[in-house]
Amino acid sequence: MNKRRKFNSAFKTKVAIEAIKEQKTLADLSVMFGVTQQQISNWKNEFLRRSTEIFSKREPDKELEKENEKLFTKIGRLEIENDWLKKKL
Repeated sequence: MNKRRKFNSAFKTKVAIEAIKEQKTLADLSVMFGVTQQQISNWKNEFLRRSTEIFSKREPDKELEKENEKLFTKIGRLEIENDWLKKKL
């Protein structure tokens, strides 16, 4: 039985860009890169769909940092409380 192949993001991007250029057919690209036409089409569509994320603002990252800080503080308090309760028993 054949093992399932995994492709890294750089390879997928390269194939997707070649497909977007439309200088070669999907059949040619399939032979050239050794993947199915359907897979190339999927990678191309995903690349186009998610390309807008590149230029979007990164504001949610700041919110996540604040949330992480709150959670780490809470974890610290709970660890101290837990240690204190263990000593009491």
